[in-house]
Amino acid sequence: MLTDDSLLSRIDQRLYKLEGYLALLSGFAVFSLMLLAVFSVGGRNLANHPLPGYVDWIEQAMPLIAFMGISFTQRDGGHIRMDMLVGALRGRALYLAELVTTLIILALMLLLVWGSWAHFDRSFDPGAPMWSSDSSMDIALPLWPAKLLAPVAFSVLCLRLVLQVWAYGRALFAGEAQPVAVPLIADAATQAAMEAEHVSGHDN
Repeated sequence: MLTDDSLLSRIDQRLYKLEGYLALLSGFAVFSLMLLAVFSVGGRNLANHPLPGYVDWIEQAMPLIAFMGISFTQRDGGHIRMDMLVGALRGRALYLAELVTTLIILALMLLLVWGSWAHFDRSFDPGAPMWSSDSSMDIALPLWPAKLLAPVAFSVLCLRLVLQVWAYGRALFAGEAQPVAVPLIADAATQAAMEAEHVSGHDN
């Protein structure tokens, strides 16, 4: 991922900070569930009294774990891709392929934002107790906070995809050799070297 002093790169870096905070929040959710599991199992074994509503809390945390890191991963090129096919392309052909696929993903994500917001809107009721028209089955936690996380995370991903469309479009029409704000495809040798550096603990 390259950076420079352009407006596109500055927006990319600021959005990346937000994506990093959301990914960190997702990591805290995983850690919290681990602590809840220890507390629940320990309570069952030591006092025959597991944590009340353990499954309900898992239900609340799932959107944090599943969705909050997707934009961060998209920025770093960590999602599953057909690199063997795309990696065979060069220059404008590569940027055109990336632009088309990114536009398709963006269209899908916009539909998911619309659908997930409607799902949240059906759950949120300002006139109901705890503003919720539905709740979890065991300890009656309101479900609208968890349902709100999906459109929020998907909206951040849409912002990331818009930036990538901008970057790929600029590279396509300007013929840039190394565009900023998009993950660049590394060859097999470079990927192996990066992975070796990462596991050795010497990456920056």
